[in-house]
Amino acid sequence: MPAISSNKPYRVGRSRTGLGLFATKPIKKGTKIIRYFGPLLDSKKKKDDAIENKYLFELNGRWTIDGSVRENVARYINHACKPNAESDVKPRKRKVFIRAIKKIEPGEEINYDYGTDYFKAYLKPIGCKCAACEKKHKKKRAEARAERLRLKAKAEWKAQKEAEKRKAKASKAGAKSKAESQAKQKLNGKTNGAKLNGHSLNGHASKILTARSGISARPRPRQGRESRASA
Repeated sequence: MPAISSNKPYRVGRSRTGLGLFATKPIKKGTKIIRYFGPLLDSKKKKDDAIENKYLFELNGRWTIDGSVRENVARYINHACKPNAESDVKPRKRKVFIRAIKKIEPGEEINYDYGTDYFKAYLKPIGCKCAACEKKHKKKRAEARAERLRLKAKAEWKAQKEAEKRKAKASKAGAKSKAESQAKQKLNGKTNGAKLNGHSLNGHASKILTARSGISARPRPRQGRESRASA
């Protein structure tokens, strides 16, 4: 990590994406914070055009700054979709400065937008981790979690309603079966009573007929025995 003079309004420190540049003093809007520098690469030279790294800063169609050198402290400034600084490019002078576009408080991380090409090539494949995107991702995760909970609650409510419906149906079927059983028992009781009453009436009628005819229940003596007795 390069040494930074104490009179500079920034320091290198730990960021959510690794290392970053942080303000150590209040930085006013419009202030040139730091210069982005390194060897100039000429795209017309095959040797220069073949160089590839994450710290190349294109000035125009021909000239590019190779900011991968250790002395370039500005290379520690991270990308942000909603930055507090911007790159102030001066193609003719072949220089780039990072300038504040809003007031930056001490302890706040300094950042700027790297541009669409860099974003598509390096950040989009892995997902941007700047504060704005992290906030957006956090919101989406919270919404997804809330939706999962809503669907779970809906499923549980539906299952509960189905259970209650099955229980009510079973209870209704049980009550119907019990009523049918009671009706059957009542019907059987009436039939048995009718049979018993029929037997009782038949017995009573036979007694009445016997009394009216004068027929004795005792057996009469045989005539043959009386003839032998008189002899």
